[in-house]
Amino acid sequence: MRTALCALGAAAALVLLPAGHARAEGQDPDRDFTIADTRITESSGLAASRAHPGIYWTHNDQDAPLIYGIDSRTGETVATLTMQGVGTPRDMEAIAVGPDGDIYVGDIGDNLDGSWDHVWIYRFPEPKTLKDQKVAAKQYVVKYADGPRNAEALMVHPKTGRVYIASKNQDGGGLYAGPERLSSSGTNVFRRVDEVPWVTDGAFSPDGGRLVLRGYFSANEYAWKDGRLGDGGTGVGAPFQGQAESVTYTADGSAFMFGSEGANSKVVRVDRAGAERPSGSGSPSDTPTTPGAPKAPATPDQGSQGNATVGFLVLAGATVLILGIKRLLRRG
Repeated sequence: MRTALCALGAAAALVLLPAGHARAEGQDPDRDFTIADTRITESSGLAASRAHPGIYWTHNDQDAPLIYGIDSRTGETVATLTMQGVGTPRDMEAIAVGPDGDIYVGDIGDNLDGSWDHVWIYRFPEPKTLKDQKVAAKQYVVKYADGPRNAEALMVHPKTGRVYIASKNQDGGGLYAGPERLSSSGTNVFRRVDEVPWVTDGAFSPDGGRLVLRGYFSANEYAWKDGRLGDGGTGVGAPFQGQAESVTYTADGSAFMFGSEGANSKVVRVDRAGAERPSGSGSPSDTPTTPGAPKAPATPDQGSQGNATVGFLVLAGATVLILGIKRLLRRG
C-alpha cells in the first residue's frame, strides 16, 4: 500500500496535529527518538531488544534482507544485520522478539490482497554484540487456512512462543494463530481465531497478558486470554503520525513505542495507564493513574480522540483512493 499510504500520510500531515507527549529526545533510553539513518525511509516494524536495553529493531518495507538496530538514546543505527539463508523478501512488514531470544521478521505484506498463495517468516537469534554482521536465518512458509490475504502485524507470544498474524482489510481483519512450533521443512498453516479492526501492527506485552493493535488513527490494548482477545479493547492514546506503521512495548512493559514510515521518522513513547514508570520519566503531562480507575478524557494532545472527525474523513478519502489504486493495478 505504499503509494496509497504516501498520499494518506501527506493528507494527514496537513490536517492532523501530532500528539504532544512532552518528552524531549535525549540520552535516556526508551524515550521519543528520531531515526537518523538515511537508509531507513520506510520503517515498517518495531521491536524492543531483549538482549540490549534501549535498542529497537526495525526494517524497511522493501525487498532487502536488512534489519537495523537503533539506539533510542541517540536515534543512531548501532547494528545492521544482513539475513542469509533466505530468498529475496517481497514485502517485509513486521518484526518481533520471541521468548527464545530469536528475532522473527514477517514478510507477510500483499498489496493486492491475496495475490500470493504463501508468505514467509524469517527467524534468527538476536546477536549478542551490536555491530554490522551477517546472520543465518531460517525461512518458514506460511499459508492461511481460509485463503491468501494481506497482513502487516506479526506477534510472538512471550511465554508460549506461538506466532500470530493479524490480517488487514478495510472491513476488518482476522487474528490468525500459527502452529505451536513453526516448521522449516513444510507449510505452516495459520488459522483464524478472532476478529480484529484495521491493523498495521501489533505486539504482546512482556508478561504476555496484553496485546496492543494499532491502525492509522488509533490503537487499542486487549486482554489476552486462552489464545485470543479477552475483551473489547481499551484505547491507549496513539499519536497521529503521517504513516502510522508500527508499535511495540518497551522491554519493561511500562510504555508503548509508536513508529511511522518516512525519512527521519519519529518514534513516540506513550506511557501505559497504571504502569510503573522508570525513574526520571515524569513530565508535567504525566498524571499517575491507579489501575482500574476510570481514565480521564483524552485531549487532542493525547492523540486518542482529538480531531477525530477530520481523521475519519481522511481515512474515508484514503480508503476510496486505495480501492481505486487496487482496481487500476488489477486491470494492469
